[in-house]
Amino acid sequence: MQCIVRTFVKGTGMIINDFSITIATVNGAGSQTANNTLLRAIHKMGVPVSGKNIFPSNIQGLPTWFTIRVSKDGYLGRREQAEVVVAINKASILEDIQTLASGGICLYPDDLQLPISREDVTFYPMPVNELVKQSGAEARLKPYVANMVYVGTLACLLAIDLQEIESALAYHFKGKQKALELNFATAKAAYDWAQVHLVKTDPFQVERMNRTEGTFLIDGNSSAALGAVFGGVQFVAWYPITPSTSIVDHLSEFLPKLRQDAEGNASYAIIQAEDELAVIGMVVGAGWAGARAMTATSGPGLSLMTEFAGYAYFAEIPAVIWDVQRMGPSTGLPTRTAQDDILAAYTLGHGDGRHVCLIPGSVAECFEFGFTALDLAERLQTLVIVLSDLDLGLNLWPTKPFDYPEKPLDRGKVLSADDLTRLQGEWQRYADVDGDGVCYRTLPGTNHPAAAYFTRGTGHNQSAGYSERPEDWSANLARLAKKHDHARTLVPAPIVDLKDGAEIGLIAYGTSDSALQEARDLLQAGGRATSYLRLRALPLESQLAEFIKKHKRLYVVENNLDGQMRALIQLHVPSDADRIVSIAKCDGLPLTARWICEAIKAHEAKEQP
Repeated sequence: MQCIVRTFVKGTGMIINDFSITIATVNGAGSQTANNTLLRAIHKMGVPVSGKNIFPSNIQGLPTWFTIRVSKDGYLGRREQAEVVVAINKASILEDIQTLASGGICLYPDDLQLPISREDVTFYPMPVNELVKQSGAEARLKPYVANMVYVGTLACLLAIDLQEIESALAYHFKGKQKALELNFATAKAAYDWAQVHLVKTDPFQVERMNRTEGTFLIDGNSSAALGAVFGGVQFVAWYPITPSTSIVDHLSEFLPKLRQDAEGNASYAIIQAEDELAVIGMVVGAGWAGARAMTATSGPGLSLMTEFAGYAYFAEIPAVIWDVQRMGPSTGLPTRTAQDDILAAYTLGHGDGRHVCLIPGSVAECFEFGFTALDLAERLQTLVIVLSDLDLGLNLWPTKPFDYPEKPLDRGKVLSADDLTRLQGEWQRYADVDGDGVCYRTLPGTNHPAAAYFTRGTGHNQSAGYSERPEDWSANLARLAKKHDHARTLVPAPIVDLKDGAEIGLIAYGTSDSALQEARDLLQAGGRATSYLRLRALPLESQLAEFIKKHKRLYVVENNLDGQMRALIQLHVPSDADRIVSIAKCDGLPLTARWICEAIKAHEAKEQP
């Protein structure tokens, strides 16, 4: 089996719309504006593109890298090497040049002494200081304007339309005309300089296509916030933590515009608490009171929410946590991505308990799960945890416009005063009337003498009375387990793509999807057909077991060290556990198609007789 990577366009010698650009700068130098300008300009030229920001957890001074994947085939995953490098940072320039792909190009400031020379790389100097001086920018703005020099030089060398550069800058500055004019003038000056002084000897070029029509660029955290607004979120408590903070930042932007009553008053509340323990207490309290309540956090914050998570599960209170995963254990790497909270989130709490978890694999699903999580929390009267990650949450991804939710909000089994009158007040808070494990509840303030009950995190009977009787405890746990099984029929189903004759079944979830889609094509080109199942939720359900039965070998691909999802799948289908292989890696970076392909290739070779 071979892994085939096509780069050159046959017969032309040019590499058109099929390469990666890495921009190496210093954190806090304002390069994000320049990088996103390039990303948006290429997208507006109709070329599929994605961007990944690799940045340090300090505020300013350490190396940062931004990689733009330009792919005519629509691949969005990370690649190991870049063909185009913009080397601005002295601290990382040696490594940046060393890791540049053979045949690639390197742009660098002309006053920067190169620490290494490579005969297989083309070097293009840029007069950064001179062009910044000519721009007339104020001293405080010069470091930021300097980034526009590589924007204009790249635009010239790669044939990126200057009009699209200007349009992208206009989008960023949103009416700030002076800032727009200053930045675009510098980019154009660099473009004009490159046209006169640089002789292009490399094969890389951006050429207009029509593959992005009807799409736009957005990050997962923005999408999650917008989805929650459409899901009727009423209460948000939070404590800042990378990489989830921008979910609440965006809620603070969207809610004032979209959630006001007829008199213009806010119909929501956002509260910054003193820590994550207070946050989850507020969210669970708001959920108990009948509000649609949520928070956003990451691994360390999730750990602090453990006790209240177990309380929400056992007392059966709806709430939503968005966990934007990052590297751990401990504080870990706050600005690196991973899929390493799977087991922690699923079993968060003490004793026997399992939570409903949703796992978005795209920004569109971040939007969808923004309202689906709130619906499921109320329908099931439980905590729902959405497991996003830094790669999905903070980076820009292309997507089609989101579908407007067509279903009304699902408040679940809530009894009104009229319902209680009809029932003559005879109801039990923790009685399984319908056989699905989900009981009926009332909301505080319901105007009926039978509406009140004790909400207990301790042992209780069906009537919510305190109980230490073994039969009450075991019956309650059994009913909660039944409710969890019922959740299997309500959570988003996996996406399945069966390939005729495929012996290999691939299983993945979340942002591993972008790399795995490309890896399947590489495996197919090497003579191996594969089927694919993308998980979107826990608990696992019947389609997974059926998929496993249809394939001789199963590979679970995930971005953590221990193969956490593989372990849950083995528990789900113990009779097939020995056929389920973990393809797992955790180095802080998104998985790549080539690594997945090579890992599977190595395992297949070991299995050959």
